[in-house]
Amino acid sequence: MQTPEIIAAALQRLTDEYIFPDKAALAAGAVTAALSAGDFDALDGPALCTRVTEIFFEQCADKHLRLMWSEEPQDLDKEEDDDGEAMFAAMMLAANYGVRRVERLEGNVGYLDLTLVSDAAAGARVIAAAMELVANTEALIIDLRANRGGAPNGVQLWCSYLFPDDETHLNDVCSRVDDTTRQYWTLAHVDGSRYLDRPVYVLTSGTTFSGGEELAYNLKTQKRATLVGETTRGGAHPTDFHPLTPHVVVAVPNARAINPVTGTNWEGVGVEPDVAVSADEAFDVAYRDARDRIAGG
Repeated sequence: MQTPEIIAAALQRLTDEYIFPDKAALAAGAVTAALSAGDFDALDGPALCTRVTEIFFEQCADKHLRLMWSEEPQDLDKEEDDDGEAMFAAMMLAANYGVRRVERLEGNVGYLDLTLVSDAAAGARVIAAAMELVANTEALIIDLRANRGGAPNGVQLWCSYLFPDDETHLNDVCSRVDDTTRQYWTLAHVDGSRYLDRPVYVLTSGTTFSGGEELAYNLKTQKRATLVGETTRGGAHPTDFHPLTPHVVVAVPNARAINPVTGTNWEGVGVEPDVAVSADEAFDVAYRDARDRIAGG
């Protein structure tokens, strides 16, 4: 597939699926104009992907909307859904379903370091085990500073451990593709011990993205956690990935989150912390406050 065919296939996905059709039309027009002007003629695959992504961002300001180069060839004969699910499953397994570190710190403070948000079904056992290991602590720090996202139902599961029942409305996701809205509420059942009536701190950075941002945003808007660190990166749109060639993938956000408390989301603006400090300082600040609260009863 040559550059014009790659561009045509990417723009077809964009115009058919992007959550904001008017912005999709503007982006498609800008990319088509650049193609006609010969702006892509001298670009190799990675450079083409970079330049098209820049144009997408100029028109849509959406950090999920990308044309991406993959060094690892992809099997185009597979069904897209199966291929995407297999890739995500492999990534989750390699990352221990997002749980990088679990620790009971001095002073009886629990610590969870989460690098991604696993699919709920796949990660349920690991998530339950992690929550059991911190179940008897008196305060909990959830570190999302390196979290780059994941599955909405995984966010729902993690949140469910911090609320007593199934009566907390966390988020809605509105899909353009099938014109539906899915509501996410806390779950009536979790496999491990719920973490209730104790302070929770969430650490954020400018790297925290997508599903990691949703976890932080949900807990902040429900007043269940204190956010400490930096404003997050600002990507709120669930996204599908479509291979166009063995090496080129277009990522198209086709849904948007609507928080039931704020009526909006963190797209483009990020999630602001309650306590603004550098990412490097966030742990020390949260840990010190947690220990002070425990000592103060």
